[in-house]
Amino acid sequence: MFTGLVETMGTVAAVEKTANGIRLSVMPLTDFELNPGDSVSINGVCLTVTNSGKGVSPYAPAFDVSPETLRSTNLGELKARDKVNLERALKLSDRLGGHIVTGHVDGVGTVRNRRQAGEYTFYTVEAPAEVLRYIVKKGSVTIDGISLTVVELVSGTFSVAIIPHTLKATTIGDKGIGGRVNLEADIIGKYVEKFLSREDNDAKLMELLKEGGFAK
Repeated sequence: MFTGLVETMGTVAAVEKTANGIRLSVMPLTDFELNPGDSVSINGVCLTVTNSGKGVSPYAPAFDVSPETLRSTNLGELKARDKVNLERALKLSDRLGGHIVTGHVDGVGTVRNRRQAGEYTFYTVEAPAEVLRYIVKKGSVTIDGISLTVVELVSGTFSVAIIPHTLKATTIGDKGIGGRVNLEADIIGKYVEKFLSREDNDAKLMELLKEGGFAK
């Protein structure tokens, strides 16, 4: 589990093809302790450290990326020297400064517009229907592992406002129009939908609303 607060960026040291996927070696740009078996979010994708410094680059931790992950995320587009967002798994003692992020990407979106308004940079992202169904105005969304707040929803797209710090401290500043980004919707919305889709929950919901004074 993650928070969507990027700890540091990393540089792709190497991308090796394996029998069914790829092995990704990433060099963190700052001191970033990793051990084999650790879970790390790379551009919003939860991956496991398989080798902490014995990959193609002697100091770059390695991660094995499965065919399914390559199919459903943008990690297959990475090449040497590309920058990525990195976040280690959340500790129970950590503050939840962003929102609950699983690292399981729901779909890949495309940047359709980028504009400057004062100190803020606004991005408009076109998203698949399976992601948009969970996106709400003022709600949370994860873009390439970054926890962001939705500004508005318009015909198949949503927009977010990026503060200067996030623009410099993450890879979002390198994304131009046409750039593909990993998207994860807020997991709470998924659980609410699952609960409400059960046939016996309509009556339960009405009962709760009545008890709270919201229905008669």
